[in-house]
Amino acid sequence: MAEHRRKFSRPFGNRPYRKLFVIAVEGDKTEPMYFSLLKNSNSIIQIKCLKGAGESSPPHVLARITRHLKKEGLKATDEAWLVVDKDQWTDVQLNQLHDWSQCDSNRGFALSNPMFEFWLLLHFEDGNKVNSQRDCVDRLKRHLPEFDKVFDARKFALNNIAHAITRAKQRDNPPCTNWPRSMGATTVYRLVEKLLEPEPHG
Repeated sequence: MAEHRRKFSRPFGNRPYRKLFVIAVEGDKTEPMYFSLLKNSNSIIQIKCLKGAGESSPPHVLARITRHLKKEGLKATDEAWLVVDKDQWTDVQLNQLHDWSQCDSNRGFALSNPMFEFWLLLHFEDGNKVNSQRDCVDRLKRHLPEFDKVFDARKFALNNIAHAITRAKQRDNPPCTNWPRSMGATTVYRLVEKLLEPEPHG
């Protein structure tokens, strides 16, 4: 019981501010499930995932976060991110999301080419010779046989995430300035690095 009390003690009578990440995603299963892995009630960050439900195009994702920020606002120390797939979306559509992310220093845009599942694949292997969405899903199912937009969270230990970040960085070299144009690349690692190592706030 004493250990329980110590765990929830609050030095100086104040709980540290928990940095908020608002993340707008395309889907309503895979991406929210993944980012929920990084939530921790005792962490100094908090994550709010804005899910899509049949409205997954880049304009819909952008509209979703725009509505949320207009209603809820965003502190200067918090961050807002858009996370989408390359999929069949056009350069014009994706450039709109990139342009939005450039309007403020606490905004971000992460894209996986061809899809978010490529980022998941990098948790287990290098992801070489992925040439389509089908390749990506088939390869991921070698590691997660039960995968169908949902997965067992226990398969994604922190060391797997660290490997994924390393592999994604190697593929994003030199780092792209907008979004990955080549098949088999992702910039989701830029967001995940921030979620795992948030800046402390005094």
